[in-house]
Amino acid sequence: MNHTIVPDSEARGLVARLPDTPRALALLARFDRPIGWWLLFWPGAWAVALAGGTGGRWPLILWLLLGSIVMRGAGCVFNDVVDRDLDRQVARTASRPLASGAISLKTAWIWLVSLCLVGLVVLLQLRLYAQVVALASLALVAAYPFMKRITGWPQLWLGLVFSWAALVGWSEVMGTLSLPGLLLYGGCIFWVVGYDTIYALQDREDDALIGIGSSALSMGRHVRAGVTLCYLAALLLWAGALWQVRPQALALLALLPMAAHLSWQVATLRQDGADPLLKFRSNRFAGLLMFLACLVVGNA
Repeated sequence: MNHTIVPDSEARGLVARLPDTPRALALLARFDRPIGWWLLFWPGAWAVALAGGTGGRWPLILWLLLGSIVMRGAGCVFNDVVDRDLDRQVARTASRPLASGAISLKTAWIWLVSLCLVGLVVLLQLRLYAQVVALASLALVAAYPFMKRITGWPQLWLGLVFSWAALVGWSEVMGTLSLPGLLLYGGCIFWVVGYDTIYALQDREDDALIGIGSSALSMGRHVRAGVTLCYLAALLLWAGALWQVRPQALALLALLPMAAHLSWQVATLRQDGADPLLKFRSNRFAGLLMFLACLVVGNA
């Protein structure tokens, strides 16, 4: 096997200093790559902020952060269990612990259960309504690894999954799912499709060769236009959510920094080399911009 270090197999920071087995477990859960749990966390934090729940509810945001870390890790383990044969055929993923044989399948399942138990602790911190909303996502999560085999748009399914924290955060603060939270969730779906299409640019050739779907392949030569439309739809839905909370034109101005950042991503995107990964990772900062917008509008 080619052991060249590629973006998905490089151990960095503290993870690189761990002994072999703990390092492989950390890599399996992508603990060395915080961008994933940031992207899972931000919609939940946005919902709490927009619902006006930040005053005195900062422990809730910290619980959502912990939940995002462990459940993203659990999702990655499950994804690698399902995709271990496909991963061996893709340069970026061939060195993942399961694909490379560094971790056994039995160990991966034990690790998955352990992460889910931590997630259960987080779940128990929520009110019953929010617990039910959170648990409703499990079917979507379990189905996601199979979507690339049956559809050319698995990023849309990922959008349903990775945006779910918005519904959990909103229902925890408000006690119900109302229109602003649903609009926020809808916008998050299009945001995820946009940024994960950028991420999928790295694998277009390999995905085409092994016959799995991705929005980057489905959009073909129109990736820039496709991502632009996704981001525009996200901004429109988010504007609707902010307007529902505070129907004032000034409230919509809070979205301008986020809109400017997403416009920069599309305008400067190069569809090869390291740029797709850099643009994808920049959505961690985009999440902060949107959080500040929700914080301002929800607490004004």
